[in-house]
Amino acid sequence: MVSVIIPIYNVQDFLARCIDSVLAQTYTDLEIILVDDGSHDTSGDICDEYDLKYRHIRVIHKTNGGLSDARNVGLEVAQGRYVTFIDGDDYVHPHFIEALLQTIEHTGAQIAACTWQELKDGDTPRKVNVEKARCKTYTQEEAINTVFYQGELNHSACSRIFERQLFDDLRFPEGALYEDLAIIYPLLRKVEKVALLKAPMYYYMHRTGSIINTMSLRRTHVLDHLEGLEQQVEKEAPQYLPAVRSRHLSACFNMLRLMPAREPKWQDTKDRCWEYIKNMRFLCIKDRNVRIKNKIAILLSYFGLGFLMMFINKSRSKE
Repeated sequence: MVSVIIPIYNVQDFLARCIDSVLAQTYTDLEIILVDDGSHDTSGDICDEYDLKYRHIRVIHKTNGGLSDARNVGLEVAQGRYVTFIDGDDYVHPHFIEALLQTIEHTGAQIAACTWQELKDGDTPRKVNVEKARCKTYTQEEAINTVFYQGELNHSACSRIFERQLFDDLRFPEGALYEDLAIIYPLLRKVEKVALLKAPMYYYMHRTGSIINTMSLRRTHVLDHLEGLEQQVEKEAPQYLPAVRSRHLSACFNMLRLMPAREPKWQDTKDRCWEYIKNMRFLCIKDRNVRIKNKIAILLSYFGLGFLMMFINKSRSKE
Protein backbone atom coordinates (compact mmCIF):
# COMPACT_ATOMS: atom_id res chain seq x y z
CA MET A 1 0.00 0.00 0.00
CA VAL A 2 1.05 3.57 -0.72
CA SER A 3 0.16 6.36 1.69
CA VAL A 4 -0.57 9.60 -0.18
CA ILE A 5 -0.19 12.56 2.18
CA ILE A 6 -1.78 15.81 1.00
CA PRO A 7 -1.18 18.88 3.20
CA ILE A 8 -3.93 21.44 2.61
CA TYR A 9 -4.17 25.13 3.41
CA ASN A 10 -6.57 27.52 1.67
CA VAL A 11 -6.51 25.82 -1.73
CA GLN A 12 -10.26 25.51 -2.34
CA ASP A 13 -9.95 26.36 -6.03
CA PHE A 14 -7.42 23.60 -6.70
CA LEU A 15 -8.13 20.89 -4.13
CA ALA A 16 -10.72 18.84 -6.02
CA ARG A 17 -8.40 18.55 -9.01
CA CYS A 18 -5.60 17.36 -6.74
CA ILE A 19 -7.70 14.70 -4.99
CA ASP A 20 -9.34 13.58 -8.24
CA SER A 21 -5.91 13.05 -9.79
CA VAL A 22 -5.04 10.67 -6.94
CA LEU A 23 -8.37 8.86 -7.19
CA ALA A 24 -7.68 8.39 -10.92
CA GLN A 25 -4.39 6.56 -10.33
CA THR A 26 -3.92 3.28 -12.20
CA TYR A 27 -2.44 1.86 -9.00
CA THR A 28 -5.27 1.51 -6.49
CA ASP A 29 -3.84 0.10 -3.25
CA LEU A 30 -3.76 3.52 -1.65
CA GLU A 31 -4.66 5.33 1.53
CA ILE A 32 -5.22 9.02 0.95
CA ILE A 33 -4.53 11.22 3.97
CA LEU A 34 -5.93 14.75 3.69
CA VAL A 35 -4.42 17.03 6.34
CA ASP A 36 -6.43 20.26 6.60
CA ASP A 37 -3.93 22.64 8.21
CA GLY A 38 -6.45 25.11 9.64
CA SER A 39 -7.78 26.40 6.33
CA HIS A 40 -9.97 29.52 6.46
CA ASP A 41 -11.71 28.85 3.14
CA THR A 42 -13.87 25.85 2.17
CA SER A 43 -10.94 23.44 1.82
CA GLY A 44 -11.93 21.62 5.01
CA ASP A 45 -15.49 21.15 3.78
CA ILE A 46 -14.21 19.77 0.48
CA CYS A 47 -12.09 17.25 2.38
CA ASP A 48 -15.12 16.11 4.39
CA GLU A 49 -17.18 15.63 1.22
CA TYR A 50 -14.55 13.29 -0.21
CA ASP A 51 -14.24 11.50 3.12
CA LEU A 52 -17.94 10.61 3.00
CA LYS A 53 -17.65 9.17 -0.51
CA TYR A 54 -14.45 7.10 -0.34
CA ARG A 55 -13.45 4.54 2.28
CA HIS A 56 -9.73 4.88 1.62
CA ILE A 57 -9.69 8.63 2.31
CA ARG A 58 -8.88 9.86 5.80
CA VAL A 59 -9.27 13.50 6.84
CA ILE A 60 -7.41 15.19 9.67
CA HIS A 61 -8.40 18.72 10.69
CA LYS A 62 -5.82 20.58 12.76
CA THR A 63 -4.85 24.09 13.78
CA ASN A 64 -2.49 25.81 11.41
CA GLY A 65 1.10 24.70 11.90
CA GLY A 66 2.59 24.99 8.43
CA LEU A 67 3.52 22.58 5.68
CA SER A 68 6.07 20.60 7.68
CA ASP A 69 3.68 20.09 10.58
CA ALA A 70 0.92 18.91 8.23
CA ARG A 71 3.22 16.42 6.55
CA ASN A 72 4.45 15.16 9.91
CA VAL A 73 0.88 14.63 11.12
CA GLY A 74 0.26 12.56 8.00
CA LEU A 75 3.40 10.51 8.60
CA GLU A 76 2.26 9.70 12.14
CA VAL A 77 -0.83 7.88 10.86
CA ALA A 78 0.47 6.54 7.50
CA GLN A 79 0.25 2.75 7.20
CA GLY A 80 1.59 2.16 3.69
CA ARG A 81 4.85 0.47 2.82
CA TYR A 82 5.55 3.53 0.69
CA VAL A 83 4.68 7.20 1.09
CA THR A 84 4.35 10.13 -1.29
CA PHE A 85 3.60 13.82 -0.72
CA ILE A 86 1.42 15.92 -3.03
CA ASP A 87 0.77 19.58 -2.24
CA GLY A 88 -2.91 20.50 -2.23
CA ASP A 89 -2.68 22.88 -5.18
CA ASP A 90 -0.69 20.47 -7.37
CA TYR A 91 -1.80 17.30 -9.14
CA VAL A 92 -0.33 14.22 -10.80
CA HIS A 93 -0.48 12.07 -13.93
CA PRO A 94 -2.69 8.93 -13.71
CA HIS A 95 0.40 6.67 -13.91
CA PHE A 96 2.40 8.64 -11.33
CA ILE A 97 2.28 6.06 -8.53
CA GLU A 98 2.30 2.90 -10.66
CA ALA A 99 5.26 4.06 -12.75
CA LEU A 100 7.33 5.03 -9.72
CA LEU A 101 6.57 1.76 -7.93
CA GLN A 102 7.66 -0.15 -11.03
CA THR A 103 10.83 1.94 -11.07
CA ILE A 104 11.55 0.93 -7.47
CA GLU A 105 10.90 -2.74 -8.33
CA HIS A 106 13.16 -2.70 -11.39
CA THR A 107 16.05 -0.75 -9.84
CA GLY A 108 15.99 -1.71 -6.17
CA ALA A 109 15.97 1.97 -5.19
CA GLN A 110 14.54 3.17 -1.88
CA ILE A 111 13.44 6.47 -3.44
CA ALA A 112 12.01 6.88 -6.94
CA ALA A 113 11.41 10.33 -8.42
CA CYS A 114 9.96 11.67 -11.63
CA THR A 115 10.45 15.00 -13.33
CA TRP A 116 7.74 17.64 -13.18
CA GLN A 117 5.95 20.26 -15.20
CA GLU A 118 5.59 23.79 -13.86
CA LEU A 119 2.19 25.17 -14.81
CA LYS A 120 0.26 28.39 -14.38
CA ASP A 121 -3.50 28.70 -13.99
CA GLY A 122 -5.19 27.64 -17.21
CA ASP A 123 -2.20 25.72 -18.60
CA THR A 124 -2.68 22.22 -19.99
CA PRO A 125 0.05 19.70 -19.15
CA ARG A 126 2.18 18.33 -21.96
CA LYS A 127 1.48 14.74 -22.91
CA VAL A 128 3.69 12.17 -21.20
CA ASN A 129 4.81 8.89 -22.76
CA VAL A 130 5.58 6.96 -19.58
CA GLU A 131 6.49 3.75 -21.37
CA LYS A 132 9.31 5.43 -23.30
CA ALA A 133 10.65 7.43 -20.36
CA ARG A 134 14.32 6.88 -19.55
CA CYS A 135 15.40 5.96 -16.05
CA LYS A 136 18.63 6.98 -14.35
CA THR A 137 19.90 5.50 -11.10
CA TYR A 138 22.20 7.12 -8.57
CA THR A 139 24.30 5.72 -5.78
CA GLN A 140 24.01 7.52 -2.44
CA GLU A 141 27.12 9.58 -3.20
CA GLU A 142 25.95 10.44 -6.71
CA ALA A 143 22.49 11.43 -5.44
CA ILE A 144 23.79 13.75 -2.71
CA ASN A 145 26.24 15.45 -5.06
CA THR A 146 23.65 15.81 -7.81
CA VAL A 147 21.09 17.38 -5.45
CA PHE A 148 23.47 19.91 -3.93
CA TYR A 149 25.20 20.76 -7.20
CA GLN A 150 21.64 21.37 -8.46
CA GLY A 151 21.60 18.77 -11.19
CA GLU A 152 18.56 17.02 -12.62
CA LEU A 153 17.76 15.35 -9.28
CA ASN A 154 16.35 18.09 -7.05
CA HIS A 155 15.69 18.30 -3.31
CA SER A 156 11.88 18.37 -3.41
CA ALA A 157 9.87 15.93 -1.28
CA CYS A 158 7.15 16.00 -3.92
CA SER A 159 7.30 14.16 -7.27
CA ARG A 160 8.68 10.99 -5.65
CA ILE A 161 7.86 7.89 -3.65
CA PHE A 162 9.79 6.86 -0.55
CA GLU A 163 10.02 3.69 1.47
CA ARG A 164 8.07 4.76 4.53
CA GLN A 165 10.63 3.30 6.93
CA LEU A 166 13.03 6.08 5.90
CA PHE A 167 10.86 8.38 8.03
CA ASP A 168 10.75 6.14 11.10
CA ASP A 169 13.07 8.48 13.02
CA LEU A 170 12.91 11.51 10.74
CA ARG A 171 10.45 14.38 10.41
CA PHE A 172 10.26 17.66 8.52
CA PRO A 173 11.54 20.68 10.51
CA GLU A 174 8.56 22.70 11.67
CA GLY A 175 8.18 26.45 11.53
CA ALA A 176 10.68 26.97 8.72
CA LEU A 177 10.63 27.34 4.96
CA TYR A 178 12.75 25.16 2.67
CA GLU A 179 11.84 22.12 4.74
CA ASP A 180 12.61 19.81 1.80
CA LEU A 181 16.16 21.10 1.59
CA ALA A 182 16.60 20.53 5.31
CA ILE A 183 15.50 16.90 5.19
CA ILE A 184 16.95 15.64 1.91
CA TYR A 185 20.48 15.04 3.21
CA PRO A 186 19.51 12.78 6.15
CA LEU A 187 17.11 10.94 3.85
CA LEU A 188 19.74 10.27 1.22
CA ARG A 189 22.24 9.15 3.85
CA LYS A 190 19.86 6.26 4.60
CA VAL A 191 19.62 4.87 1.06
CA GLU A 192 21.83 2.89 -1.25
CA LYS A 193 20.17 3.91 -4.48
CA VAL A 194 17.84 6.57 -5.90
CA ALA A 195 16.08 6.33 -9.26
CA LEU A 196 14.90 9.17 -11.48
CA LEU A 197 12.25 8.43 -14.12
CA LYS A 198 12.48 11.15 -16.74
CA ALA A 199 8.75 11.52 -17.21
CA PRO A 200 7.13 14.83 -16.11
CA MET A 201 4.23 13.30 -14.17
CA TYR A 202 4.04 15.78 -11.28
CA TYR A 203 2.22 19.01 -12.12
CA TYR A 204 3.49 21.87 -9.97
CA MET A 205 1.23 24.91 -9.95
CA HIS A 206 3.10 28.22 -10.04
CA ARG A 207 0.75 30.55 -8.19
CA THR A 208 1.18 34.26 -7.60
CA GLY A 209 1.02 34.88 -3.86
CA SER A 210 2.10 31.39 -2.83
CA ILE A 211 4.77 31.10 -0.13
CA ILE A 212 7.59 30.31 -2.53
CA ASN A 213 6.74 33.36 -4.67
CA THR A 214 6.48 35.84 -1.80
CA MET A 215 9.63 37.50 -0.46
CA SER A 216 9.81 37.65 3.33
CA LEU A 217 12.41 37.33 6.05
CA ARG A 218 11.37 33.67 6.38
CA ARG A 219 13.00 33.06 3.01
CA THR A 220 16.35 33.40 4.80
CA HIS A 221 15.66 30.02 6.44
CA VAL A 222 17.44 28.52 3.45
CA LEU A 223 20.66 30.12 4.68
CA ASP A 224 20.11 28.75 8.19
CA HIS A 225 19.53 25.22 6.86
CA LEU A 226 22.63 25.31 4.69
CA GLU A 227 24.85 26.76 7.40
CA GLY A 228 23.82 23.97 9.76
CA LEU A 229 24.22 21.34 7.06
CA GLU A 230 27.64 22.63 6.12
CA GLN A 231 28.78 22.25 9.73
CA GLN A 232 27.29 18.76 9.95
CA VAL A 233 28.83 17.55 6.70
CA GLU A 234 32.24 18.95 7.60
CA LYS A 235 32.23 16.74 10.70
CA GLU A 236 30.69 13.51 9.41
CA ALA A 237 31.04 13.36 5.62
CA PRO A 238 33.51 15.98 4.32
CA GLN A 239 33.44 14.45 0.84
CA TYR A 240 30.11 16.26 0.35
CA LEU A 241 31.34 19.64 1.56
CA PRO A 242 32.11 21.09 -1.90
CA ALA A 243 28.58 20.28 -3.10
CA VAL A 244 26.92 21.79 -0.02
CA ARG A 245 29.09 24.91 -0.32
CA SER A 246 28.06 25.24 -3.95
CA ARG A 247 24.39 25.09 -2.96
CA HIS A 248 24.97 27.59 -0.16
CA LEU A 249 26.67 30.00 -2.53
CA SER A 250 23.81 29.64 -4.98
CA ALA A 251 21.32 30.44 -2.21
CA CYS A 252 23.26 33.61 -1.38
CA PHE A 253 23.14 34.80 -4.98
CA ASN A 254 19.43 34.02 -5.10
CA MET A 255 18.75 35.97 -1.91
CA LEU A 256 20.49 39.00 -3.41
CA ARG A 257 18.34 38.62 -6.51
CA LEU A 258 15.10 38.44 -4.52
CA MET A 259 15.73 41.21 -2.00
CA PRO A 260 14.15 44.59 -2.78
CA ALA A 261 16.80 47.17 -3.57
CA ARG A 262 17.75 49.78 -0.98
CA GLU A 263 15.44 48.62 1.83
CA PRO A 264 17.18 48.85 5.23
CA LYS A 265 15.49 45.79 6.72
CA TRP A 266 17.36 43.58 4.26
CA GLN A 267 20.80 44.98 5.00
CA ASP A 268 21.81 42.28 7.50
CA THR A 269 20.80 39.54 5.09
CA LYS A 270 22.63 41.28 2.24
CA ASP A 271 25.77 41.51 4.38
CA ARG A 272 25.44 37.88 5.39
CA CYS A 273 25.21 36.72 1.78
CA TRP A 274 28.04 38.97 0.62
CA GLU A 275 30.42 37.71 3.32
CA TYR A 276 29.75 34.11 2.37
CA ILE A 277 30.24 34.84 -1.32
CA LYS A 278 33.59 36.52 -0.65
CA ASN A 279 34.75 33.65 1.58
CA MET A 280 33.75 30.82 -0.76
CA ARG A 281 33.96 32.16 -4.30
CA PHE A 282 37.58 31.13 -4.87
CA LEU A 283 36.93 27.54 -3.80
CA CYS A 284 33.72 27.32 -5.81
CA ILE A 285 35.05 28.81 -9.03
CA LYS A 286 37.77 26.14 -9.07
CA ASP A 287 35.17 23.38 -8.61
CA ARG A 288 34.33 21.95 -12.04
CA ASN A 289 30.95 20.72 -10.77
CA VAL A 290 29.61 24.19 -9.89
CA ARG A 291 26.93 25.40 -12.31
CA ILE A 292 28.08 27.79 -15.02
CA LYS A 293 25.52 30.45 -14.00
CA ASN A 294 27.00 30.47 -10.50
CA LYS A 295 30.51 30.80 -11.90
CA ILE A 296 29.39 33.79 -13.94
CA ALA A 297 27.96 35.36 -10.77
CA ILE A 298 31.24 34.63 -8.96
CA LEU A 299 33.23 36.43 -11.65
CA LEU A 300 30.89 39.43 -11.43
CA SER A 301 31.31 39.48 -7.66
CA TYR A 302 35.02 40.26 -8.03
CA PHE A 303 34.00 43.71 -9.30
CA GLY A 304 32.34 44.39 -5.93
CA LEU A 305 28.90 44.10 -4.38
CA GLY A 306 27.67 47.30 -6.00
CA PHE A 307 28.48 46.02 -9.48
CA LEU A 308 26.97 42.62 -8.73
CA MET A 309 23.74 44.18 -7.42
CA MET A 310 23.53 46.50 -10.43
CA PHE A 311 23.78 43.48 -12.74
CA ILE A 312 21.24 41.52 -10.67
CA ASN A 313 18.74 44.38 -10.60
CA LYS A 314 19.12 44.94 -14.34
CA SER A 315 18.49 41.24 -14.97
CA ARG A 316 15.50 41.25 -12.60
CA SER A 317 13.90 44.18 -14.40
CA LYS A 318 13.84 42.12 -17.61
CA GLU A 319 11.99 39.19 -16.03
